[in-house]
Amino acid sequence: MQLEEFKKKANQAITALRAAKPKEATIVHHDDADGLCSAAITKRALEREGIKAKTFCLEKIYTEVIEDLHSKTGQTIFYVDIGSSHANLISKYNKGRNLTIVLDHHDPKPSTDTKVLDLNLEHFGFKGETDFSGATCCYLFAKTLSDNNLDLSYLALVGSCEIPKGFVGINRMVLEEALRNGVVQQKGKSFEITKFKTRIDSLFLKLQVLGAVGYYEGGPEIGINACLEGLSKEVGEKVKVLESRRKEVNRRLLGRLYRERLKETGHIQWFDAGNMYLGMGTKVIGQFCSFLSYQARLIKPNKYILGFVNAPPEIPGWGKLKEKFVKASIRVPQLLKMSIDSGKLLGAVNLLNKASEGFGIADGHQYAASVVVPIDKKEMLIENAEKAIGTR
Repeated sequence: MQLEEFKKKANQAITALRAAKPKEATIVHHDDADGLCSAAITKRALEREGIKAKTFCLEKIYTEVIEDLHSKTGQTIFYVDIGSSHANLISKYNKGRNLTIVLDHHDPKPSTDTKVLDLNLEHFGFKGETDFSGATCCYLFAKTLSDNNLDLSYLALVGSCEIPKGFVGINRMVLEEALRNGVVQQKGKSFEITKFKTRIDSLFLKLQVLGAVGYYEGGPEIGINACLEGLSKEVGEKVKVLESRRKEVNRRLLGRLYRERLKETGHIQWFDAGNMYLGMGTKVIGQFCSFLSYQARLIKPNKYILGFVNAPPEIPGWGKLKEKFVKASIRVPQLLKMSIDSGKLLGAVNLLNKASEGFGIADGHQYAASVVVPIDKKEMLIENAEKAIGTR
């Protein structure tokens, strides 16, 4: 029943899309594997409708980028695996000018513009942490657009590899459909993309590197192409070079943290990577925090993990930001997840929303989230977060 409601809303968005008759659409997408898969699905589905699709990879939502993007009139814009958490901000700057369709799984905020259509499945009773990924939402939209897009189901599964609990909820339905249609096949305990002879989890890991580590080197575009055309030898070599670079910085940062330990407040343990990841996308700090959450000898199991990294001002394909920002990523150790589930503690995204109110842009989930704040607001973010937890 809930999926029927989604399909109804998707059909309304499709009716609006066909009425607009766009020759071109812009796809704004995230830089992780889920974001690249989401962009690839949407790109191919739109091209099959005769619409030229231009992809624009945005690591985080920045106000000045959104204002600029929506300053023109009569455009068609898709936000995929990004956007739901900022539907209110997008609405503010869109002002009814452009048909904007959001396909996402991050915790949503309400749209206030009738032209900003958010099809996030969280609006229909599903959970973005467990039941579906951004790519799954894109696939369901593409499937509603045309049955020709059933062959893209493998990309929903690749994107969904970021969900720790595996293929459950809607993702389980997509897996069964993909197996039934021969799009993927089971090989032992793994699943293989039939036409590429590539394991789903293998493609996922390579996309995670291409999009995040290779953000400033055309990695997202290479990743989208790999999603649709398969992995070439050249792409494999590129991934090795990028991964080697990230591992070296991870090794140095981990060594530093073992020597100096993380700084602590009552409920938060945190560190600042500064410019250590310079040349890579800021998504890498979240990936490092996820890795850190399993380092029992280094972290406290009863405190949120918060990591800072300086955000380069350049946005590939757009220009340079006026202000200097840092990105803060938060991860939740296993012990804290139970307290969040029971309502005793704030979820990660709720905590960052409260802590950055008035100066930051946060998004994410209950166990993993991030925020972009001006570089001089780091201490204020930590202080506000500590107060928010304390009052809880």
